[in-house]
Amino acid sequence: MNKGRRFLTYSKPYAGWLSIAFALIMFTSLTVNYLPVLLQRITDECLVNETTPVDERLALLTKLGLMYIALAAVGHGVRYLQALLTAWIGQKIIYDLRLSVFRKVLRLHQGYFDKTAIGTLMTRVTSDIERLQHFVTEGVVGSLADIFMLIGIMGYMIWFSPLLSISIFATLPFLFGIMYFINMRLRNANRDIRDRQSKLNALIQEDLTGMTTIQLFNREASAIEDFEGRNKKLRSAYYDEVRWFSLYFPVMEIGQIIAILITLSIGGFLIMGGESALTLGMLIAFLAYLRNFFHPLGSLSDKAGSFQVAMASIERVFDLLDTDEKIKDPEESETPDRLAGTIAFNNVSFAYVEDNWVIKNLSFEVEPGQVLAVVGATGAGKSTIINLIGRFYDVQQGSVTIDGTDVRDFSKHDLRSRLGYVFQDPFIFTGTVADNVGLGTPGISREDIIQAAKTVNAHTFVEAMPQGYDTVMNERGAGLSLGQKQLLVMARALVQNPELLFVLDEATASVDTATEMLIQDALSKLVSNRTSIVIAHRLSTIRNADRILVMRHGELVDQGTHDELMANDGYYRQLYELLLHSPN
Repeated sequence: MNKGRRFLTYSKPYAGWLSIAFALIMFTSLTVNYLPVLLQRITDECLVNETTPVDERLALLTKLGLMYIALAAVGHGVRYLQALLTAWIGQKIIYDLRLSVFRKVLRLHQGYFDKTAIGTLMTRVTSDIERLQHFVTEGVVGSLADIFMLIGIMGYMIWFSPLLSISIFATLPFLFGIMYFINMRLRNANRDIRDRQSKLNALIQEDLTGMTTIQLFNREASAIEDFEGRNKKLRSAYYDEVRWFSLYFPVMEIGQIIAILITLSIGGFLIMGGESALTLGMLIAFLAYLRNFFHPLGSLSDKAGSFQVAMASIERVFDLLDTDEKIKDPEESETPDRLAGTIAFNNVSFAYVEDNWVIKNLSFEVEPGQVLAVVGATGAGKSTIINLIGRFYDVQQGSVTIDGTDVRDFSKHDLRSRLGYVFQDPFIFTGTVADNVGLGTPGISREDIIQAAKTVNAHTFVEAMPQGYDTVMNERGAGLSLGQKQLLVMARALVQNPELLFVLDEATASVDTATEMLIQDALSKLVSNRTSIVIAHRLSTIRNADRILVMRHGELVDQGTHDELMANDGYYRQLYELLLHSPN
């Protein structure tokens, strides 16, 4: 479906209100377009008609003048109501579209975010939709209002003088040809603007996120240079847009001047010849219609420019909406009441990039209630194991099962609601401490949040905050130590009461000894009576695991208990001794 027509489908829920808006448009067109007829009557019947007595002409002038004022007031009052209604409908449509885009973003697979800059997404969700807002509010229904007005004006012009009308209409193809040429250039300019704005936003987002690194390594000059380069390209694109857009009104003004000259020349010749039915009042009315004719025509040209701007944004927004979600829910999903907790990888191979396998023919099984530790060097595929269980990515070969059911047979929502995650980079949202722990999950009470915090040793430092659990956290938890963030994330995982738990505990490597003891105690409570997979870094985690998987270059090279693996004197022993002698 054409993206423009597809965009208009968002107006279907408001068809009734649109019908009312169209009725108001037609009423406005009928009333406002009748005003020059009154001017013609005032001129011919009151001002230049010397055969009628003066007092009769004055009475008629008063009557026609009052009628003119009344019609103008009613017509423009109705136009005001129509504008309000149109704006309300437009805001509703933009609200629905913005909601659709955000819902789409939430459904996209993790691989999409790996490849797409956050600044690019921000541009589509905010700037592109903001550009559509003006077009929807004034462009779509406003264009129909202008078209109805034009049709009415053209009808009256033909009624007053077919010859003058034909003379004026003959110039329009040339005018439209010029406007079409400008529109095409304007659309290209707007594509460049959206693309360059997206790249600039991506750079700004990246630099703000990495500001500490930029300042630490004195990269300010390089950052400014990169920003200036992209900023200049954006300025150039905006200049192209202004250059083409600025031609609209001069072209329309020139067209109007030519039309007035044609009307005065032909109309004056007909009146002075005395052989035409054209009167002075009709010529004045025709000139009024001509002025009114170029007003909606100019408005349509302006909206055509806005349309080109909107089409560039529409293309980008619907490209996002059409992005393949890849990780899709099955038509009929499995919804067991409770998971026993058996996790199995069956000959699994996976690549983030085609043919670059990070997991190779991996098979293992975790029994209910077991704690499985996964060890290996960076890039061995440890984190990928957890991502595949939660269906943040789907395997290319083999299968991942829970209690014998392929994870692809669960709905994503049902599957992830049963899983608990404690990531190595704990993310804190802007909001209160209680909001960050409970995440607005229905059924979780304030008491549940406090109890979870107590269990994972977070309650003490939370209570010491200015407003306790109502203390508002800044972006990404600024002001909290890494250990405190880790404890809050553990409370978040615990309060959800997950059936399976996955922990990446590398972050505990950079905390002090006292905090590490709190975290290790919290971790032991989290994994209790839950099937748990821990990406292990701390020696205590490794030793206490029921079983250990040893990964190397995406392959499972050994597995067993700590004592069994140490006795083998293989790759695991090398890793363990490296950890043993590494500074904590």
